[in-house]
Amino acid sequence: MSSNRPTNSTADDQLDPEEEKRLAAAAREANRLPELRLILLGWRWPGKSLTGNTILGREEFRLERAAEFSVKRETEVDRRKVSVVDTPGWFSAQTTPADYQQEMVRSVSMCSPGPHAFLLVIPVGMFTETDRARIEENLALFGEDVWKHTLVVFTWAEILKDKSIERHIRREGRDLQWVVDKCKKRYHVINNYIFGEHPQLPQLMEKVEKIVAEEGGYFILKEDETKTQSQTQSLNTSSVKENRELGARPKQNGSCNSLRSMDVDPPQSLVEGVSD
Repeated sequence: MSSNRPTNSTADDQLDPEEEKRLAAAAREANRLPELRLILLGWRWPGKSLTGNTILGREEFRLERAAEFSVKRETEVDRRKVSVVDTPGWFSAQTTPADYQQEMVRSVSMCSPGPHAFLLVIPVGMFTETDRARIEENLALFGEDVWKHTLVVFTWAEILKDKSIERHIRREGRDLQWVVDKCKKRYHVINNYIFGEHPQLPQLMEKVEKIVAEEGGYFILKEDETKTQSQTQSLNTSSVKENRELGARPKQNGSCNSLRSMDVDPPQSLVEGVSD
């Protein structure tokens, strides 16, 4: 004999909005870290060092010339210590000099016992197969596990206007999609022209904490990968001088403000002429 007793409906199992907020806040608190250690990676374009300054809430990383060494700065955000390491920016159309790559790898030791996340800074705009190749080349220095701890940070977001970042990723095609997929679709959009109480920083910190929770801790550079990097750097030594001279050339044209005001993707020649 069938029972006429009503079964529990799906609606009964749903949480009310206030309960959802409470659980979300509890999850954030559970993932909260007393300290955050971040490493910035990316091109010599406006955006990487500026993102570091945005996180710090003040201008600590110099924007007027290309950095040749990894630089660490610290601050306190929301009652906790935040360490940010800015690394030498790589080139768009040529292999990154070996000594720049060595500085990039050294950034890990500057975040002892290890960085919680790598922030891969990508300006919104045209993204090419060469751009993807440069990212793959430079992140390979840290080993395959680096992708598990990498968050894509999109800058120059004003170019998007009313377009969503998801639509932009789709329209840019397989190369940008490949990078985002390698990072497990972890990305964030940030406005680098806001300092102080930045509305997007808490979300960025939460995404970093989520990475740490999902990956079981901070990034550790494996010893065998370090040996491979040293061998690669030795093989590339002969081409360092030429590439370094190209990279150290003073930047003559372009500025953050002029690029910021553009409604279209900046020409490649202009992008190459702006230091980060």
